[in-house]
Amino acid sequence: MAAAEPKPPTGAAAARRLARSCWSAFWDYETPKVIVVKNRRLGIVYRAVQLLILLYFVWYVFIVQKSYQDSETGPESSVITKVKGITLSEHKVWDVEEYVKPPEGGSVFSIITRIEVTPFQTLGTCAESMRVSNATCDSDEDCVAGQLDMLGNGLRTGRCVPYYHGSSKTCEVSAWCPVEDGASVSQFLGTMAPNFTILIKNSIHYPKFQFSKGNIENRKGGYLKHCTFHEVSDLYCPIFKLGYIVEQAGENFTELAHTGGVIGVIINWDCDLDLSASECNPKYSFRRLDPKHIPASSGYNFRFAKYYKINGSITRTLIKAYGIRIDVIVHGQVGQPPAYSGEVQPDSHHH
Repeated sequence: MAAAEPKPPTGAAAARRLARSCWSAFWDYETPKVIVVKNRRLGIVYRAVQLLILLYFVWYVFIVQKSYQDSETGPESSVITKVKGITLSEHKVWDVEEYVKPPEGGSVFSIITRIEVTPFQTLGTCAESMRVSNATCDSDEDCVAGQLDMLGNGLRTGRCVPYYHGSSKTCEVSAWCPVEDGASVSQFLGTMAPNFTILIKNSIHYPKFQFSKGNIENRKGGYLKHCTFHEVSDLYCPIFKLGYIVEQAGENFTELAHTGGVIGVIINWDCDLDLSASECNPKYSFRRLDPKHIPASSGYNFRFAKYYKINGSITRTLIKAYGIRIDVIVHGQVGQPPAYSGEVQPDSHHH
């Protein structure tokens, strides 16, 4: 005879079991089981990993990165520049008033090192430059009267005329004549330019920490009149020779003076305000900013004109200037423990 199947627990029994399990979970507790592995090699690896993690936090996070500090980047900055020196071209002596553009002494300025001069231009009609697209012609039929080329020099008259030299012809234009390519004369100003001196006065301010400092040392006896910059002995004499700046940027001065180019003077103020303000010093670096290996976008030049009257007629001299443009760029970062609330005063020996 088959054994009787056990009856399923009644509702009351199930409730009692659930209550006992809940009380057991409340009063009982668990502990992890610890296994000691007696293996020296494995133990060394384990402790070495722990030591590396500790060193990472102590050395890199706290000492190198100073992650415990409150920081501020991008200081408020003022830059004033002044260039001094004279140079010679084939025809004249040039002083600062002529070769520095613009003359205001800002953070971006150009020093002219070569010019192409088109003298005695007057308003009239003359042959268009051969460099202009579709300017060459064989007869008047090739020239459309009233046509204006935005890359040309003037309004076409509809005539085909001989060019300034050679046997070619170009369309005649109403413009400042002769056009630039027809009568320009090149002059090199860069012979003495490496000895030009450039004073770069820079003051910075970090408003979050009320910290200010400048890059000129407050010395007596006309210190700035006799010093030039040296990274070790004259760090707070920001007077640089143009040749030094170009050399530090890794460029050939003669080549750069002929083609023109843009040099960045980067002043970096990275300061740890845990230390004395005298430890917060500017660091200078120099590099070329225009892409010299891309011919279409390398070099630097601009045009300007000087106007005067001859026999009552307005005349001008057109100058295409090649030069070294200097861009002074200031950046930096300061850090300080967030618990510090006092104002940081600059070092009394600097301003």
